[in-house]
Amino acid sequence: MVTISLKNTTQNRLGGVSRARIPHRVRPVLLAVLFLFMISGVQAQANDKWSLHEMIDYAMANNITIQQNELDLETASNNYTQSTGLRLPSVSMYGSQSLTRGTSTDPITYDFVTQNINSTSLGITAEMTIYNGGEINNTIKQSKLIVDQNSLFLEEAKNNIALSLNQGYMEALYYYEGVEIARKNLESSRTQLQRSEALHEAGSIAAMDLAEIKSQFASDQYNLVAAQNSFDQQVLTLKQLLELTPETVFDIQVPESLEAPLLIPEKYDVYQSAIENRPEIRSALLQQDISELDLSIAKSGYKPTLSLTGSMGTGYTNTQVISFSEQFDNNFNQRLGLTLRIPIFSQFQTKTSIQNAKIGMQSAQLDLSATKKTLYANIENAHQSVVAATSEMEAAKEQVNATQLTFDLASHQYLLGLISSTDLLIAQNNLFAAQQTLIQAKYRAILYYSLLQFYAGEQIEIIKD
Repeated sequence: MVTISLKNTTQNRLGGVSRARIPHRVRPVLLAVLFLFMISGVQAQANDKWSLHEMIDYAMANNITIQQNELDLETASNNYTQSTGLRLPSVSMYGSQSLTRGTSTDPITYDFVTQNINSTSLGITAEMTIYNGGEINNTIKQSKLIVDQNSLFLEEAKNNIALSLNQGYMEALYYYEGVEIARKNLESSRTQLQRSEALHEAGSIAAMDLAEIKSQFASDQYNLVAAQNSFDQQVLTLKQLLELTPETVFDIQVPESLEAPLLIPEKYDVYQSAIENRPEIRSALLQQDISELDLSIAKSGYKPTLSLTGSMGTGYTNTQVISFSEQFDNNFNQRLGLTLRIPIFSQFQTKTSIQNAKIGMQSAQLDLSATKKTLYANIENAHQSVVAATSEMEAAKEQVNATQLTFDLASHQYLLGLISSTDLLIAQNNLFAAQQTLIQAKYRAILYYSLLQFYAGEQIEIIKD
């Protein structure tokens, strides 16, 4: 497709130029350039095959869920920065211009006058909390823990995407190997059909036997198409998981070798490692600390608050005969004060906050326990599955060897006319079923072993790109 596109593009570009206007010595250069373009196009098409690590790297940079978690982390960081500012004073400026008629108090001199008053006031005020029962310090600590927790949420999202891609890639390899088996089986059926046609022409087999061989050949053709469709559908699933655009050419890279695990780790060792490393466990532990700080913050509602306040200001009024600038200088004032607030009754707000914080602590403990139980169940299931799949794979290898030998003998006996086509097809179908069982057990073992590596916090090393 790339070659055709480049060829058409070249014709369009050169279509308006007559051959007489292109020097003969330039034509070889143009042909060489076009050839390089064609070669680069073919290479680009060949490089559209993605390895598992390439898919994971792409997803880490482009997945929407990961990007959303990155934004949540950025928001938590901003909230933490804002919380540290609670220790600093709040400063604001004010200015007012007023006109008063009738008898009233002069806002600058505070004298009672009966005339129109035109006054101007300017100033700056500041307030800083000195003590509020530890609420500020606990809020800052909690905000920092929330930042750390969102970092773990981001790590967990990346792990989940990597796990989904790993599982989808393993399934694609399973279907790919199924296609190869179906293709080899079809080639074997084609060979049997050719031999059967020759035997029928020679009068060695009946027409019924030939019809059965043709029927098997048609079934094997269908099996190959079905296997290819399953593989294509799984590749499409991976493409959608990567959130690639529709026009993106995508295919998977098949590794040169892919072996099942030889040494299976102990499930308790994997669990202990997971407890120490898995982000969902660490985030659940942080949630306990966050809930405890919620309780401390709620209890500060029963404690007094001490604030330092200060202000500077000046003003002008038309009731005084001195000039505007002189009034601003004479009326300049400063104020410094302490404000103590002692809570007496808060309409049950503080009491309710404390009760809810205690409930939150209990909920965090339950979430941690549930997360540990789910994690152990997943590890135990993966361990049991890999043990079972490994045993099934060894048995399936023996079965494949036995059915392969049976099929080879049946093929030889069929050529000699010692067995019917039915017996031959039974041997062939048994071999095909045994091969399918083997690859299924193989990829189950690989998949669940990679899950154990994943839970243990290790890099998945099954696949060598």
